[in-house]
Amino acid sequence: MAAYVNRTMSMMAGDGPHNVAMNNGTMRVNVGNVDSPLQIFVRAKKKINDIFIEIDDYVKDAVTFMHAVSGENGIATPQDVANVEAYVSKVEAIREVLKRDHMKVAFFGRTSNGKSTVINAMLHDKILPSGIGHTTNCFLQVEGSDTDEAFLKTEDSEEKHNVQSVSQLGHALCTTRLQESSLVHIYWPRELCALLRDDVVLVDSPGVDVSPNLDEWIDKYCLDADVFVLVANAESTLMLTEKNFFHKVSTKISQPNIFILNNRWDASASEPEFLDQVRSQHANRCVDFLSRELRVCSPKEAEERIFFISAKEALLTRMKEREKPVSSPILVEGHQVRYFEFVDFERKFEECISQSAVQTKFAQHSRRGKNIAADVMAALEQIYTTACNMKATKVEKQRILQEQLTCIEEQLTSITRQMKDKIGKMVESVEHKVSLTLSQEIRRLSALVDEYDTPFRTERAALEQYKRSLHRHVESGLGSRLKKRLSSDIGHEMDEAQKEMADGMYNILPIHKRAAAASVIMPHQQPFEVLYRLNCDNLCADFQEDLTFRFSYGITAIIQRFQGKNTNKIALKNPPQYTPIPPTIGPPAPSGELSRMGNGGSVVGPLSAEEWSMISKFALGALTSQGTMGGLLLSGLLLKTVGWRVVVVTGAIYGALYAYERLTWTAKAQERLFKKQYVAHAGKKLRLIVDLTSANCSHQVQQELSTMFARLCRLIDEATTEMDSELTEVREAIKMLDDASTSAKKLRNKANYLSHELELFDDAFLKSN
Repeated sequence: MAAYVNRTMSMMAGDGPHNVAMNNGTMRVNVGNVDSPLQIFVRAKKKINDIFIEIDDYVKDAVTFMHAVSGENGIATPQDVANVEAYVSKVEAIREVLKRDHMKVAFFGRTSNGKSTVINAMLHDKILPSGIGHTTNCFLQVEGSDTDEAFLKTEDSEEKHNVQSVSQLGHALCTTRLQESSLVHIYWPRELCALLRDDVVLVDSPGVDVSPNLDEWIDKYCLDADVFVLVANAESTLMLTEKNFFHKVSTKISQPNIFILNNRWDASASEPEFLDQVRSQHANRCVDFLSRELRVCSPKEAEERIFFISAKEALLTRMKEREKPVSSPILVEGHQVRYFEFVDFERKFEECISQSAVQTKFAQHSRRGKNIAADVMAALEQIYTTACNMKATKVEKQRILQEQLTCIEEQLTSITRQMKDKIGKMVESVEHKVSLTLSQEIRRLSALVDEYDTPFRTERAALEQYKRSLHRHVESGLGSRLKKRLSSDIGHEMDEAQKEMADGMYNILPIHKRAAAASVIMPHQQPFEVLYRLNCDNLCADFQEDLTFRFSYGITAIIQRFQGKNTNKIALKNPPQYTPIPPTIGPPAPSGELSRMGNGGSVVGPLSAEEWSMISKFALGALTSQGTMGGLLLSGLLLKTVGWRVVVVTGAIYGALYAYERLTWTAKAQERLFKKQYVAHAGKKLRLIVDLTSANCSHQVQQELSTMFARLCRLIDEATTEMDSELTEVREAIKMLDDASTSAKKLRNKANYLSHELELFDDAFLKSN
């Protein structure tokens, strides 16, 4: 019991191809198809079918080829052709068998043990008739259909019946009954069930206790079965009838794969105190039957093929998951564990049936495929040897032409690498030169702007026109200077690079092609010019001039200059400290110091720290607020401290300077200020496009050289094309022999390839199993 619980817990942890989820206390098991062991058979079937499609094509190609080289050519004899033709029908017969191959599982057991219910649970739907009593009166084979609709056929008719009529044809309680050994084919859409999608066929049978014709059943439905499932009743035990049936099976099938399902294990929920003892009793009896009586597996393997399930609970759970109506949704205690046991059975069953089906269905086909490929290869080997001896003298000329083409290709590869390096270095050089030259011209931008002498007016419309004309003047001037300084130098480098390309290509071309190619390689061209696109209109579109008059020695200007320096910034905040000296003893104050002046200009004494602080506050208040009161207070303080004469003289000089600058603020001065501002703005903008302009110029050079090199490469292509034509003419002369040897070699190699593919198939699907 502990081993069973551990196995169930491992499934819950994610072992196997089934995923387990909990949803509101209800366990859900999603049976996936991606990692299903059944995919081994599906892949093996697809692989061997693909291989035999290739074998079929290969044999037909070999027959067509041998017909072409037989007769007057004398390379293949009529007997060789007849021997290979015989394999065409053999391969087609094998392909027909492979199309019908599938994994077949047959369910047997006594009446009412739940065989049909087990199949329905595996199909996730109630397809086969089930219920109390004897329900299945004939064999029902469920297989996948590529159509979207389900239907059924009887073995003696091709008429399609609605799938609901299975209740009338296969149900033992209905009036219309078939013979126990009759077979009804039920075709169910593959997309509705993963098992059917993976080529599994499920066969339901009547109870082994309702008919004595067991040998007929075995001969008709069991000889090609890959797995047998014995559905037993867990409420009783294995019966002699069931054992006898499988004893008969083991006499006709070597080592049959048998699983035993102890169904209706949900009945154990009513007697939990005897659960372990009853389970152990059933398990020991089943292990003894499989290992000792039938001898189909070891006791350890037998333990892995015995399961205790409730097919009814599994079917109800899966129909509930698919949201289909169920008649008895109430499940007894422990149904989750029994459901996981059912899922575990499906996983082990899938592994077993896949391994068994691959071995029994495909091993003999692989051996026959290898024999066919080997026989055809031997015939083609003889043809290849004969053809090679006959064409040996003609191949020499072909070899010489091929060597010439190879030499040209190698030289072209070498010179292409050299030219790429040359173009790359030149592009870098041009980019550096353009960047350096443009930067130098930007530094000389003020001189270029000064050359612009259009009359300057401050009206808005005239000023806008002036700016547009100045944009064009700067763009034209910079462009002409750059062309003058760069075009000649870069053009000279371009000529040298193109000449080097041409010389290199001349050496590759055949001698008789060089003269004809001269006019194409170096046509007369215009001198190379580097193209620039500065576009000052857009570049300086955001330029905004400021022509407001500002006095150079205005208090605001002085403070701005004063504060713009790192030194002397704290002069107003930290005035110098002086030690007071009595006027009768100390010497006169130095000329560089400010002293307090009395009436009549007499020196009273130096300014104290408090007086300096007061002057600074008044001055800053007057300057920053622009208020009249601040100015009056400052004037009064200055009159008190330095005297009215100094104030008057200083004011006169200051006013004269202001009047001079105001009178000289003419249109010419405004133009100079405008140009100064424009130079600063345009220089800043142009520096932003130095890298872009240099990259564009280098791209132009790269494009020009690449175009030239492409033209040269086309000449080489034309020359090699002509040599290919000559080579084709040579091949036409030996067409029959060359085709015979080449085709024979390819077909022979394909035989090796097919044999190798079959070996890989054996390694992947047969030897590993």
